[in-house]
Amino acid sequence: MKERLQKILAHAGVASRRAAEGLITAGKVRVNGVIVSELGASADARRDRIEADGKRIVLEKPIYLVLHKPRAVVSTLSDPEGRPSLADIVKNVGARVYPVGRLDFHTSGALALTNDGELTDALLHPRRDVPKIYVAKVRGMISIESLDLLRNGVVLDDGQKTKPADVFVLREEDRNTWLQITLYEGRNRQIHRMGDAVSHPVLRLARLSFAGISTDGLRPGELRELTGDELEKLKKNYVTPYRRAKDSAPAATKKKGQLAIDD
Repeated sequence: MKERLQKILAHAGVASRRAAEGLITAGKVRVNGVIVSELGASADARRDRIEADGKRIVLEKPIYLVLHKPRAVVSTLSDPEGRPSLADIVKNVGARVYPVGRLDFHTSGALALTNDGELTDALLHPRRDVPKIYVAKVRGMISIESLDLLRNGVVLDDGQKTKPADVFVLREEDRNTWLQITLYEGRNRQIHRMGDAVSHPVLRLARLSFAGISTDGLRPGELRELTGDELEKLKKNYVTPYRRAKDSAPAATKKKGQLAIDD
């Protein structure tokens, strides 16, 4: 499968995507012996011979992990503010892996990690409706009217309405309410903003599962490899439809969609 060169270089651990773009424009990348200096160029990492600074790029074995992300950890491999990051947790994995999406700094729970760019793109595509299940503690005793708003779509602070969500009450305690919420989209701090929209601020938030992959049996900071069954279901449910959508799209439309995904 062809991908943008800067993406291939980044996934191979050669450099960040921005630094990889610099290597390309500087004429330091070759594909099958030919210098490529255009950022729009693509290649097939498994079929083409790709070199950066004279060194051949060898793809690492695909790795698929789920992490029980602790609270107070950023969902990136580095942080300009010096806060704890995923790099501290995945340093002994043996390959460079990337998070599939993000969780807020103070949100714990299921976070997928992989070096499979196609799976990452498929899971993050806005049309895949990937389910994400959370448990949230919100302030106050929530009413049926507020539950209905959360379930049917609520208008956020930017004027945009959320997609329908599965929401039900787990329990009520100390004048607060615990909810289980399943989202089929991913917006920045979405559940916090949904809570604010119905006047029930979120006090605590954890993600129980992502695309059907849970953290059962994992303590905060622990990770595990996906089972064969889990990986098979992910590819069947998300990667295969993603490939079909790209293959059936008209050329102009496909290019536009690819740009949106890659960038």
